[in-house]
Amino acid sequence: MSIEEYKRQFPSLLFDMIDARVLRITMSNPGKRNATSAAMHTDLTHVWRAVDMDKDVDVVLIEGEGDTFSAGGEFAMMEGIVNDLQERLRICKEAKDLVYNIMNCSKPVVSAVRGAAVGAGLVIAVMADVSVVSRTAKLIDGHTRLGLAAGDHAVIAWPLLMGMAKAKYFLLTCRPMTGETAERLGLMTMAVDDGEVHDTALELARELASGSATAIRWTKQTLNNWYKLAAPSFEASVAFEFMGFGLPDVQEGIAALKERRQPVFNGPRGD
Repeated sequence: MSIEEYKRQFPSLLFDMIDARVLRITMSNPGKRNATSAAMHTDLTHVWRAVDMDKDVDVVLIEGEGDTFSAGGEFAMMEGIVNDLQERLRICKEAKDLVYNIMNCSKPVVSAVRGAAVGAGLVIAVMADVSVVSRTAKLIDGHTRLGLAAGDHAVIAWPLLMGMAKAKYFLLTCRPMTGETAERLGLMTMAVDDGEVHDTALELARELASGSATAIRWTKQTLNNWYKLAAPSFEASVAFEFMGFGLPDVQEGIAALKERRQPVFNGPRGD
């Protein structure tokens, strides 16, 4: 598949062959710290199937343009999910498919993470097969601060990678963690200085591309069966997350995020 065809099918993303068989995908949303628009969310969901079928690609390197990986969903996308039931259902399906498509992509994925990694960007940063993160990067799953149950990828991945106690701590409180902390806890593969992120990730991508394609792909496939064991919990978490988009707390959560203040939740308690 040509670079031009990738650009045609997934116009919100940037593509180039950074090495002979290494495809680089760059998330780009200028002026918005690579925040995820509805269109980018869709492209990030489906691009992995195209990569999987591309006989000219052995490894994917994904990064954000400039000094930020991705600062989370655009307000317009979140408000669309709140106000439009059809959009809520569509993004709910994409939220599941994004995780499953990265898992089921036979080609190894390397993430190069600098700056903020939030929302769909955090999904890709963590679900990548090898993740290289800046020591000073800021990773946050902000669901409960928005009045939503932790959905996306967290329930399928975080307890396995860092243990249940730490997963509960960060997911219930929405405390941010640095890249250095994420490496120490096991959430990310490797933490390096900011200026070394790209080169280190590229070196690893080249190493994977030079290896036995079948051996590496089948190893990824079998290891990801550990994630698949948690699929029922993951599906429940996404269902609860998107149920929350229909409740009052999420409106307060979005307003507080816009106004850079602490939210004051007065919605139903579910008792």
